[in-house]
Amino acid sequence: MASSILHITNGDSTTQVLNKLNFNGSIITWREMLCEGKTSIDVGSENFWKTRFDFLKSSYKVSKKTFIDYTLKEYRNLCNQKQQDEIVLWFEYDLFCQVNMLAVISWLKRYRKGRKISLVCSGEIEGKKGLFGLGQLTNTELKEHYNKRVVLTQDDIEYADYIWQLYCSDSPLRLETVHQYNPMSPFVYLEAAIKAHIQRFPSIKNGLNKIENSILETANQQHFKNKNELVGSILASQEVYGFGDTQYFNKLQQLKKLFTSFDPVKLSKMGKKVLNDQVNYYGQIRSDFSYLGGSKKYSYLYINNTNKLLKITS
Repeated sequence: MASSILHITNGDSTTQVLNKLNFNGSIITWREMLCEGKTSIDVGSENFWKTRFDFLKSSYKVSKKTFIDYTLKEYRNLCNQKQQDEIVLWFEYDLFCQVNMLAVISWLKRYRKGRKISLVCSGEIEGKKGLFGLGQLTNTELKEHYNKRVVLTQDDIEYADYIWQLYCSDSPLRLETVHQYNPMSPFVYLEAAIKAHIQRFPSIKNGLNKIENSILETANQQHFKNKNELVGSILASQEVYGFGDTQYFNKLQQLKKLFTSFDPVKLSKMGKKVLNDQVNYYGQIRSDFSYLGGSKKYSYLYINNTNKLLKITS
């Protein structure tokens, strides 16, 4: 009898492609963005989903019905898929995907012990420059990635679960050096994603993190008629984060006091001073409710010249 396969994808677009190509097996879509907001170790628990809904409701105005229909129903569908011999994970190189991937592996470790778990992870392609998402691959490249999928060892699964635990802990400090523990890891894009995560804490220079500074920088360097143009430009140049337009529009809302106008896009005098490190904006933007994983975003500062984090003692 042929072995049965369960595919877990990083989003609806990948699911649609796999359906069109008639990949053998069932497909579940992982609809979360665990790279933003508070997370807890216990993926799939009542506490986990309550924490996630609270964040999505407060930050993105996601309704309970949308959350249940879009995310929870698909998760329950995953829970019901218990028979497959192999579980194939389809994720990409960016921070958005890498964090979701860690969470899924942590869940599989707990609830699907002993299953064969393999990973299809897009990024570099031989003979091409740059990094590529699954949606950018040709059908042939996609099938090649699938045929070369990496089967995770028990050590790999334990390692991914360990990184997930660190991501959910109340301190990000141990994440700074964690990649050194496993240089032979099949998670080839995880180190860059962790570095990008560390740079999401506020800079000691001006109180904004790398993403927020890049938004101001882009707005200052070019002329944009409106927010859509600005966000479009940022999306075209971002590589390591994997954010969507919704996340950047949300960021612009948080930074709106540093702009005089979004139609056209213009930085305020204060915005320019912050961008040039003449003013530290930490006090104005700080929030006790802002989390990155399990850590409070404003309890740590990113030291630019050492690429290290510093804990702020309250």
